[in-house]
Amino acid sequence: MSRARIAVLVSGGGTNLQALLDAEQSGILHNGEIVLVIANNENAYALQRAAKAGVATSVVTKKDCGSQAAFEDELARQLEHAHIDLIILAGFMSILTKSFTDRFPNQIINVHPSLIPSFCGEGFYGLRVHQAALDYGVKVTGATVHYVNEIPDGGKILAQKAVDILPEDTAETLQRRVMEQAEWVLLPQVAETLSAALRK
Repeated sequence: MSRARIAVLVSGGGTNLQALLDAEQSGILHNGEIVLVIANNENAYALQRAAKAGVATSVVTKKDCGSQAAFEDELARQLEHAHIDLIILAGFMSILTKSFTDRFPNQIINVHPSLIPSFCGEGFYGLRVHQAALDYGVKVTGATVHYVNEIPDGGKILAQKAVDILPEDTAETLQRRVMEQAEWVLLPQVAETLSAALRK
């Protein structure tokens, strides 16, 4: 079988997308190929990263579609049309419903910037996650890659990597270190593992 076909869903800057593109370039991700990037925000810088890498892009917004159901139908249509094997949520700021996740069982993964079950679920995204870890006083945080189901951050955990919290950390410095030491390392590794399994 040819390489597993990967779609990445994005909303913003696309740093995790860049980590995946770099992993493909360097050969870390060699059983999978990123063939489509879909944004739910037409101004997402991630679209420029994808275009620069020669990956097809698309924009699907709830506003244009008119409803969550129509938005998810259009997402699913594009994913099915592109024969996608693996869907990676990389900073995708839209909660997906059960009717969508059920269409792609064990095919959707997400990276979350904490060690689930800490600091996860609805409302925990971006800097809020890191601020919560600092406010709580934990000494270790990290990132988790997990399957996506209808419960925010509720799917089966696939991989975790711990990152130490330093006394002088701010939410911003912690976010950066979790990205560099955990998210950008784990996400390509899991994408490669799942792609290899899909090829068998």
